[in-house]
Amino acid sequence: MIQTGEAMTRLTGKVAWVTGAGTGIGEAAALALAEEGATVILTGRRRDPLEKVAARINQTGSAHVQPADLTDKAQVQKVGDYIKATFNRLDILVNNAGVNLVNRHWDKLTPDSIDTLLQGNLTAALYCVTVALPFMRAQQDGLMIHTASMAGRFIGGVSGPIYTVAKHGVVAMSHGLNMQECVNGIRSTVFLPGEVATPILDQRPNPVGPEVRAKMVQPEDCGDLIRYIACMPKHVVMNEVHLAPTHNRGYLAALQRQL
Repeated sequence: MIQTGEAMTRLTGKVAWVTGAGTGIGEAAALALAEEGATVILTGRRRDPLEKVAARINQTGSAHVQPADLTDKAQVQKVGDYIKATFNRLDILVNNAGVNLVNRHWDKLTPDSIDTLLQGNLTAALYCVTVALPFMRAQQDGLMIHTASMAGRFIGGVSGPIYTVAKHGVVAMSHGLNMQECVNGIRSTVFLPGEVATPILDQRPNPVGPEVRAKMVQPEDCGDLIRYIACMPKHVVMNEVHLAPTHNRGYLAALQRQL
């Protein structure tokens, strides 16, 4: 995280809703936005990690915990109702929650696991957009940042086919929002990180160790990028942004094949 001698307040008065906020990219984004003065609503399935993030923020800022299963539209709307009743505004949505499975390839996929991947990575993101849009249309102002993946742009074998399908859907969703909602002052950014050292790596068929993870993009790198996007002036939109490790294992594997 960027550190300065004085508190940064470029987002003072703004309300931000961060999903998947208990760990990884969501946690880092929540901390970064709170450092800029935003009031942050933290959502995820598990209350305990959210409370720990909120405790850190509430030492100097303002965080509110609203657990929810974002694949359940009623629970998503309940968070929206809380935001309306408590703040009656929403300036930033960090649409970050996502899931992957160990048994992610065609020979292991089942209808249930396909539902888990599509609902957790695409349907949940769409539900959150439907909650955010009425606030932002009324304000004629608002920003959405959606965490997709490099798998949302490039088709490869690591993430699995259904995760890749879902993240391609998130990319299309974000660009479609800009095409229709620009008239309402709403900006949508799709964020495509490469390998990030977050707990979701533990859901890979062959998890990597700490030395490899140390060379990956770190959650704090993502948090600082999300902070930057959130602080951009409203007359511009960063439609799409990639962030990858310099030590890119995909590139290294390709170079090895050339030898």
